[in-house]
Amino acid sequence: MKAIVLLATFLGVASVSQPQKSEDFGLPELNTIKTVTLAPTYSCRTQEEARQGYQNSALFLSALSRRRNTPELLFEGPCGAKDQFRSMTAGDDMGVVADLGEIPLGKVSARLAFNTREVDSFENYSMFVQAVKVQPNHTYVALIARAEIKSLFVFTVTGYVPNKRVELQYAVKEYQVLGLREQSPGFGWQTESRADLRK
Repeated sequence: MKAIVLLATFLGVASVSQPQKSEDFGLPELNTIKTVTLAPTYSCRTQEEARQGYQNSALFLSALSRRRNTPELLFEGPCGAKDQFRSMTAGDDMGVVADLGEIPLGKVSARLAFNTREVDSFENYSMFVQAVKVQPNHTYVALIARAEIKSLFVFTVTGYVPNKRVELQYAVKEYQVLGLREQSPGFGWQTESRADLRK
């Protein structure tokens, strides 16, 4: 019996002293302009391409988002329809995008992403929505809030062929991998609010 207790103690100490292998999140470098081509739009692909997942129709900013198959940006649009960018792709992901107009990507800081003119006036604040129309030479900002990831990135359309491809330059302004400690129960995209009848 003493031998079993001694062995269990040794194994417990050995397992504690072993260095934990940390997960490689493959985080993006901040404030560095990168280039990517997304093609074709997610909904204008063959059935065979659709079976392969997002492929090149989506932008993954980290190794973690690629492993989770939750891209930060989706190039979307049915064949023959207007194309759009979406940043909310699945589950409880929350993502919004704002069109900043024709402003040089290199000039957009995290602060300017919310108000490019820095003038306290409602018409100057960025208008964040679920999807925005793809427009050549326009710069956009995306804000992502997920259980594991919080991100802010900006991107500019540098080339565009409707339904076929979009060329982007992008820069990540903030990227965090989060650990959920606790969560209020009851979230649902279609859950309505009710009066609190407790006294």
